[in-house]
Amino acid sequence: MKKPLFLFAPLFILAAALYSLTTFSAPPAAPAQSGWIRLMPDAQFHGWTRVAIPPDHPLARANQWSVETAKGVIWCAGDQGHEWLRYDQQFADFDFHVEWRFAPVAGSPHYNSGVFVRNSSDGRAWFQAQVGSASGGYWFGDRIIGGKPIRFNLSHEMKQNPVREAGEWNVYDIHCQGSTLSLKVNGTLSSVYKECNHPKGFVGLEAEGSRIEFRNLRIRKIS
Repeated sequence: MKKPLFLFAPLFILAAALYSLTTFSAPPAAPAQSGWIRLMPDAQFHGWTRVAIPPDHPLARANQWSVETAKGVIWCAGDQGHEWLRYDQQFADFDFHVEWRFAPVAGSPHYNSGVFVRNSSDGRAWFQAQVGSASGGYWFGDRIIGGKPIRFNLSHEMKQNPVREAGEWNVYDIHCQGSTLSLKVNGTLSSVYKECNHPKGFVGLEAEGSRIEFRNLRIRKIS
């Protein structure tokens, strides 16, 4: 005796559902990248230190740095003089990821800041990925040779300026290995410095008269 077709309907629906799950379900999320250390300060900036530029100048009493913990953003008001915010752990070879944007200002402002790597603790030796809108995306700084600071500046090697306008987010991906410092700006390799004589040092952010925010700071050691 033939069974009515409607008795097979539930089995057909179940089989179809299982097929759709195995064939069309979303792929699993990519695993988190291992080895990355997130550099997000708390409201009191434990583990971070303000350092004057130059180091023998006094720091302003007021702190121009603040944190929006919920948004994961570090703000610099840029109104308390020239200084840098140092993360108090040294690194040798590493990858460093930083995202930043300037607060737009009417007129023709001079936007200025920087991202530091391998600095000495007082910042006398410094290696900076320049942050700017009209000009940015290159290495410059001071090496210490024979006890004296020797300036270098790779701005003249810039073929293009991949930095976006004020108000837009920019991405700096920095690779430090041996004596070579490489900087990618928004995915484009923009500057390579091959004479870093400071094999280990501190990373940090610069305050130089502009209101700027930073986010998604993370670092990964290279063994």
